Amino acid sequence: MKPVQRRHAAQHLIDAYRISARRACRVIGLQRASWSYKAHGRDDTVLRQRLRELAHVRIRYGCQRLHTLLRREGWPDNHKRVHRLYCLESLNLRSKRPRRSRAAAQRLERLPTGRLHQSWSMDFVADNLFDGRKIRALTIVDKL
Repeated sequence: MKPVQRRHAAQHLIDAYRISARRACRVIGLQRASWSYKAHGRDDTVLRQRLRELAHVRIRYGCQRLHTLLRREGWPDNHKRVHRLYCLESLNLRSKRPRRSRAAAQRLERLPTGRLHQSWSMDFVADNLFDGRKIRALTIVDKL
């Protein structure tokens, strides 16, 4: 159980069975410091606004570069807070869509060959011999 859930369970024991907070914490297994803890939320509106402004000026900058710019301006916030706000503002960069190769679109159809010595194919072949020496060969084939 999370501390928040344990806190609610301890409060239920205190209300329903009229026991002390100390005993309720011990029964639930909650630290008494966690029982009395109050979260201190911070207002991030100014930082969110500045992050949004920087992101609109520097469109291709990601979270790390924007965090660096904020640091240079004197903002004391760490990269984890900036990343959380960056994601909440939906400023994530969109990955570039892969473009189709133009060379493939401009390729012409080859005319069929009807004679010898009109079209050739070549390839380099490499292999190892049984004694460990390497052998390389250039193979040339006449297409018909």
